[in-house]
Amino acid sequence: MAKRRAVVVLLALYTQVVCCGLGISDQLRVLGPQAVNLWKLQNARAHSRPQAQGSLLVQEQDYSQIQTQVGNDEKDALRGKFPEHWFSQPLDHFSGDGQLTETWRQRYWINTRHYVPGENTPVIVIDGGETSGEDRLGFLDTGIADILARATGGIGVVLEHRYYGNSLPVKNLTTDSLRFLNNAQSAADSANFMANVKFPGIDENLTAPNHPWIYYGGSYAGARAAHMRVLYPNLVWGAIASSGVTHASLENWEYMEIIRRAADIKCSGNIQLTVEIVDSLIGNPITSRAIKALFGLAGLEHNEDFASILESPLGNWQARNWDPEVGTTGWDDFCAALDGKFVHDPDMNFVSYDEGMDMVTIAEDLTVPVPVYNYARYIKENYVSRCPDGAVEDCFGTYDDSKFRDTGLDQIWRLWLFQVCTEWGYFSTAPPAGKPRIVSRLLTLEYESKICKQAYPPGKHFVVPSFPNISAVNALGDFDIAADRLAIIDGEVDPWRPVTPHSDYARDREDTILRPFKVIGGGVHHWDENGRRNLLEEPSQIQMIHEDIIVFVTSWLDDWAAKRAAHAET
Repeated sequence: MAKRRAVVVLLALYTQVVCCGLGISDQLRVLGPQAVNLWKLQNARAHSRPQAQGSLLVQEQDYSQIQTQVGNDEKDALRGKFPEHWFSQPLDHFSGDGQLTETWRQRYWINTRHYVPGENTPVIVIDGGETSGEDRLGFLDTGIADILARATGGIGVVLEHRYYGNSLPVKNLTTDSLRFLNNAQSAADSANFMANVKFPGIDENLTAPNHPWIYYGGSYAGARAAHMRVLYPNLVWGAIASSGVTHASLENWEYMEIIRRAADIKCSGNIQLTVEIVDSLIGNPITSRAIKALFGLAGLEHNEDFASILESPLGNWQARNWDPEVGTTGWDDFCAALDGKFVHDPDMNFVSYDEGMDMVTIAEDLTVPVPVYNYARYIKENYVSRCPDGAVEDCFGTYDDSKFRDTGLDQIWRLWLFQVCTEWGYFSTAPPAGKPRIVSRLLTLEYESKICKQAYPPGKHFVVPSFPNISAVNALGDFDIAADRLAIIDGEVDPWRPVTPHSDYARDREDTILRPFKVIGGGVHHWDENGRRNLLEEPSQIQMIHEDIIVFVTSWLDDWAAKRAAHAET
């Protein structure tokens, strides 16, 4: 009788919900420890790992390409257009005792195709953020750096972030070696670069504050752009924070809430339906095994890991972009899969299909709606299929600490995760009880954050805190960060909008030339960063934001020229 009742409950959930209703850094933001498993499945090692011995410094010839991914034709073409250059940086900008004097080389690229020499020539710098700087070269070629350089006669620059790409100051990624990866050190890198760089092939001294520098960043780098304007106002004449996550938080359940509300109502309803049904079954040993088996994950020991795998496709929302050459169709493909008709798949663990009821029996007297079956089929085809020999606990389990203790330089997932664990947070959890949700209630702060202790045991010189010191970020302005010539730009349906100054938790502001405050209609994550060489080929809302950026940046540069002229007369 109890089993029969379960069928009725599932049918009721089905009716109620349907009727009423990323790079490794991005994956880590959304999926936490499960992202590391998925990264490992996608990135089999192409070479042996360098040994973690000797001093902290590395940047030796043998290791110079360790984080460079195999390039496609487009990346090779961009490398040909924009050769890499190097700038020497201290490992520790704040060492007062003189004991740590080691230096390392920071990588950067420049676009001089629009350069017009002159005393007011601007430099447009893109902060590389939490990825290889090579991933930003497209924005130097046809994106925001090229758009502004063309409009102003300036130089475009991509500056790679310390520890990312080939800007490696260390020989391994142990807890101690990572201790110099923080907000203050990386901001000081940018400031030192701006004040002292000598661009190859340029006779003119374009350093700040002798020339106006416009600092651009998207997402984490967007927060850095805002921080640079606040921390180094004498060097940064203007800054553009696109999708700038200026509010650090421990839990970031609002990320999924944006997706739930913005997605097509039927797709959102199908996801909610599946999550509600899975959560209703997962606590019972009998029904738990049946639902896990449907997804091909019967051998996965912990229910939290199972729930985390189901969350994996949701990151496809952030990967959407107005330009199909930049974004992916992953989200639309996922939604179409959930909404499809029943397909008899011999690889699926089910008993029978009732066409009249449109329900699938997965065990004796246990039936689920077709969207749940389709969700399971999608997970099996796109995730479980990556697991060799079906060893799902080895592939998707997250409770074995040893899986997260590899500290070789090829383990690039350790970089952004270290920043998450020490200063930024953003653990993607289930919403508070009583709220509709598209992720399992099992995704708690305890589960999502446990990897911090697993991956970073205490070192000799540094200990990762129990929870990230988010006040280090929020003290720089939080939701209210503001300054003259600091532009705030966000996407209307960006899942990161709740932690930007356009959050519903933040105060509203006036949009002005001096302090732009703009939302891209229908936009997702820093949609203004990429562009077309011919702006008329862009969608109207992207043309508009690019035109707005040109207008306020050229106005800022007019102010610079006027100030310089007035100073020259005195």
